[in-house]
Amino acid sequence: MAVITIPDALRERLGEEATRAFVDVIKEVDSESKKELATKADLKEEVYKINERISKLDERITIEASRTNERITIEASRTNERITSEISKVNERITEESSKVNERITEESSKLMTAIEKSSKEHVKWMFLFWIGQIAVMTGFFTVMLKLFYK
Repeated sequence: MAVITIPDALRERLGEEATRAFVDVIKEVDSESKKELATKADLKEEVYKINERISKLDERITIEASRTNERITIEASRTNERITSEISKVNERITEESSKVNERITEESSKLMTAIEKSSKEHVKWMFLFWIGQIAVMTGFFTVMLKLFYK
């Protein structure tokens, strides 16, 4: 332990008893500060240990996060494959159904065209008959009129 020397001027002012008390206070403060230094050293060591544990935990978290990311990537890939497969199946069904609808439209349109063609032929036939009838009536009418005027 270090020796504490109190200057004479301070000794005279304080007196012998107060000087001893002052020295005791200084020694007590010194011992307390040494205890605090020891405590701080212990704390530094504890902080170092905690930092090591945090570092290890950080490594473990990084590894687990990496594994989790790999699993997520694999599952996302599987899901994408399933979705692609299902979309492909749906597209095939749409194509098949569209083809069937187109065939049916073609058939129905063919039937409709045939019916329209038949109907057109019938209309033309009846129009010619009507015209012939009209011409016959008109010819008869003109003949009668001519006979009446030239008689």
